[in-house]
Amino acid sequence: MAPDLSPLWISLKTSLLATFITFFLGIAAAYWMLGYRGKAKSVIEGIFVAPLILPPTVVGFLLLIFFGKNGPVGNLMQPFDFSIVFTWYGAAIAATVVSFPLMYKTALGAFEQIDSNLLRVARTLGATESTIFWRISLPLALPGILAATTLAFARALGEFGATLMLAGNIPGQTQTIPMAIYFAVEAGAMDEAWFWSIVIMAISLSGIISVNFWQEWREKGRRGNKEKKGWGQNTSADEASVLPQLSSTVGLSLDIEKILSSFHLKVAFNTDEQTLGLLGGSGAGKSMILRCLAGIETPTKGRIVLNGKVLFDSEQKINLPSRDRRIGFLVQNYALFPHMTVVQNIAFGLPKGLSNGSIRVKVEAQLLAMQLQGLGDRYPHQLSGGQQQRVALARALASQPEALLLDEPFSALDTHLRSQLEQQMTETLANYKGVALFVTHNMEEAYRVCPNLLVLEHGRAVQYGSKYDIFEHPTTMGVARITGCKNFSMAHLVRSDLVEAPDWGCQIQVIDTIPENISHVGIRAHHISFTKDPNQENTFPCWLARTSETPHRMTLFLKLHSAANHPHDYHLQAEVFKEKWATIKDQPFPWYLRLDPLRLILME
Repeated sequence: MAPDLSPLWISLKTSLLATFITFFLGIAAAYWMLGYRGKAKSVIEGIFVAPLILPPTVVGFLLLIFFGKNGPVGNLMQPFDFSIVFTWYGAAIAATVVSFPLMYKTALGAFEQIDSNLLRVARTLGATESTIFWRISLPLALPGILAATTLAFARALGEFGATLMLAGNIPGQTQTIPMAIYFAVEAGAMDEAWFWSIVIMAISLSGIISVNFWQEWREKGRRGNKEKKGWGQNTSADEASVLPQLSSTVGLSLDIEKILSSFHLKVAFNTDEQTLGLLGGSGAGKSMILRCLAGIETPTKGRIVLNGKVLFDSEQKINLPSRDRRIGFLVQNYALFPHMTVVQNIAFGLPKGLSNGSIRVKVEAQLLAMQLQGLGDRYPHQLSGGQQQRVALARALASQPEALLLDEPFSALDTHLRSQLEQQMTETLANYKGVALFVTHNMEEAYRVCPNLLVLEHGRAVQYGSKYDIFEHPTTMGVARITGCKNFSMAHLVRSDLVEAPDWGCQIQVIDTIPENISHVGIRAHHISFTKDPNQENTFPCWLARTSETPHRMTLFLKLHSAANHPHDYHLQAEVFKEKWATIKDQPFPWYLRLDPLRLILME
């Protein structure tokens, strides 16, 4: 007598239907909860995962109350003479409810693993939320979603308690494999129980193993993807066509305030097409300014106007979304889309409606300008750090942005590569006919790349001007320190050309006009000179406390007027090249140092 295989077909029918429903509901719920910030988030989360925590019989009882004859759904179906209880539809609903939490939580975890910078950059490139979902979020989360689907199917296939409560155990109608196993054991038919146990294990494990094999094959395929001939080879595109030609009226006006629990940004400035460097330490507000400008963050109040177009105005309730601002954003980790090739990354932000020929020309022009020929078919993980940065810059420029935001673009590079790319970046910015903001905490990098600087401290702009003015005449001790000055003393006005520096134990003649509210005097380490004439102005005897060595320079820690008692007993730091150090290191003490009046920094 042939065995009754109806439990197999009923189980497959109910679990496949449950998985199909759960697939769409789980992904939709996970993606929605990813961005939901409402007060009810914890409650909703609890409801979604409750079937994973509650005993299956309790879940089945609640479903029976809901879908039963006297339940809300049962009452609605009575006029149609239709019932869900004790039907295979009921078994499918029970399987859907108990498998949903696995699909939801696993899909949510897959979406949460996606680098948020990828989504932010996509928005600045003009992508809509639907485009971001279909082209970035879903492809990147796909391995996790497939794993979630497999788990949901296995859970639906093995559901017992809730199914028994809602659909019962009707042979040939609602008896699934778990039901068949249970009642076979109850009847003492152990061979039948073993048969169905092996069947359900084989089905569940084969699904999980298949997904694992697919993921391994996919990863090996990506690793083994060799460089192929494609876009970016033998191109004759004109490099001049890469950079956007904007109107003659180019400028940014920004006056914003952003209040957070632990941070208060309040800054205002105007800039034109000359690159403006935002210089400051960690937490100064540099990156927050870029994020507000790009539309990633919303200021508490204020106004942002780019080339005559209002991007944000708190009074007029204007807040353009990132995709409409035409701003290119280069973040620290470059945020290249890992599942797209170099060509696809660069083309991502190009306007919709362009012909394939136009897209090809624009992408080839960027590949040529950024020296990326032959790399068009590679994926980001196949590129060096420098190549990744150039691809990210090419992608930002390809969309012809009206403003280019560079958030510490060299922070992840080694010294040699940093120098090479810095030169290319400087050339690119010199040819860029738009507003460019360059964020850095490295004062030498800021000096080399940016003609103008805005120095920030604790969310406030403390000095704004050309790099020459800021480095030569820092107005506060904070600005002097961030621009590399290491020597400071409190200052008291003695007369119009004389200042007392109590921390150094001396009086210093000055040439510059002394501010009425002078508070400090400073001098840069490399501006301290040594002399053999003790009678020159601002010349003082000094003794060496200790030294610090770099490949090309020596830093000398010097104490004025008397010998140092210990290595940390010093007044000033002086920097000299090693050639100079070789000429003075064996001279007897005291040495004589001179503080050039023209090099002194007077600060308010």
